[in-house]
Parts: sequence; C-alpha cells; structure tokens
Amino acid sequence: MKTTVVYKKTNLFQIEADFYPSKRESAPVIVFIHGGGLVWGSKEDLKKEQIEFYLGAGFNIFSINYRLAPETKLPEIITDIEHAIYWLKHEGVDHFNYDPEKIAVIGGSAGGYLALLSGTFETKPNCIVSFYGYGDIHGDWAHKPSPHYEKMTKVPKELADMLVTNKVITDGPIQKRYAIYMYGRQSANWIQSISGLHRSDLFAYCPLHNITSSFPATLLLHGTLDEDVPYEQSVLMSEALTKANIPTELITIENSKHVFDEDWNNPTVQQAFTRVIEFLNRHL
Repeated sequence: MKTTVVYKKTNLFQIEADFYPSKRESAPVIVFIHGGGLVWGSKEDLKKEQIEFYLGAGFNIFSINYRLAPETKLPEIITDIEHAIYWLKHEGVDHFNYDPEKIAVIGGSAGGYLALLSGTFETKPNCIVSFYGYGDIHGDWAHKPSPHYEKMTKVPKELADMLVTNKVITDGPIQKRYAIYMYGRQSANWIQSISGLHRSDLFAYCPLHNITSSFPATLLLHGTLDEDVPYEQSVLMSEALTKANIPTELITIENSKHVFDEDWNNPTVQQAFTRVIEFLNRHL
C-alpha cells in the first residue's frame, strides 16, 4: 500500500517518507508532519483511520520523518520540511502519480507548528491544516515551567541528558525520548534545547509574527482544555491570519484535550475531519 522513499540524503544522514497513493489520478497530496515536541515521533505516527479517511477522500499522503531535537536544532529541522515540499514539487512526480501543484501540509502539535511555519517558506504549500499547533514559540507559555508537566514525576536533568545522543536522529520512539521533552517543559528549558537560540532570536521562527499576504489558507483545530499547547495559540493565529486577510477557519473542539483526534469514533471528531476535507477541497 505504501512506498518508502528517501527524500533527503547527505553523507551524515538520510530521511525517509512514506507515500500512500490515492486511487484517483493526479490527485492532490497531503504532507503529514508528526508531532512529538520536535523531540520524538516518526512517519509511522499517522493513525490507520486517518490514512484510510484521507485516501478515501481522494488524497495522496506523504508522511515524513525529519531530524529531531535536541541533536538537531530548529533551523536545520525547518530545512527538512522545506526539502520535503521541494521534493514533491520537483522530484516525486518521477516516482508517483499526483498533482505537484496541489500540496497541503497537515500536522499535529509540533507537527502543526512546522506546518504553520511552511506558510513562511519561499516554496509554500497551497494550504495548511494545524491540529493543536502553535504559532508563537517566543511566548511565556513555552518559556515557563508547564503546570501540566509539573504535576508529573520530576525528570532529573541527568536522565534527560543521558537520553540525548551524539547522532542524528530521524525516528524517535516515545518510550526513549519522552523524558527529554518532559524535562524541558518542567524546567522551562524546552525551547532553548530544541532551538539553540536565545529567546530574543526566536521571532523569525514564529509563524504568528511572520504572516505575509502570500501565507496559504489555513485551518486550525484545537481543544479548549488542551493542557500541553494552550488553546489560545490557535486563537491568536486565527486572529492574526484574519487581520492579514488570509482565508482561515478555527474549529474549536469544546472540552477536549491534546491529541483529541485520536478519539476517532467521537462524532465531534468525525465532524471536524469532514470539515478538514471540505477545506482541502476548497483550497486544492
């Protein structure tokens, strides 16, 4: 069903993606970016139900790996997402049947953040869908200890440091990487760890502060009870996009937490995904 390809390769690493073909000729393609705080996750994180749903709606899927932090820092990670879009625009058509002029980027959490960042690239997607993503990594929410993670068992710095390798990581199991993220959110060290930048230098990496007239149409979905990424992050992004006259929608999932979309059989989630397809059909 899927074909695994290498979309980026150097002497030090190679990065893979899974292409899931639609039965529809020259169909649009969805670039799926997994979440994981930029610290863990892989292309395999796309749920089977969502794969079947997108394929059934007539879309190809390109689920990508990318280099993970803190071994690789944010500016380099961003180049991986840029490369994935470039590959689809210029190289992937030699391997698969799809329309390279109709590309959407979809991601959740950190993947939603990277999806929103794609709106600032030179080569942009046609549209963006962000599930509980964030547009502002300069804000206090990301630079103060997280109340949600402070309630959890405290992760010692020594443990978090032990889990960081000296290798390039492009596929990180949550079981081996989650404590790195937990420590970062408990200690307020997360953003500095993944970016290697001072807080004052982060504005260039905040979609919220880099919206131009060419920013793609954007759909935002967020639960009001999200304890990991504040619901306000999508509200602020929606307001800024609207102010810039960018076509945008915010789907608010009342009384829902982070990764609400994993509750696939919930009618509210089903309705939200129906609206995602409607949005994609309008803008692709």
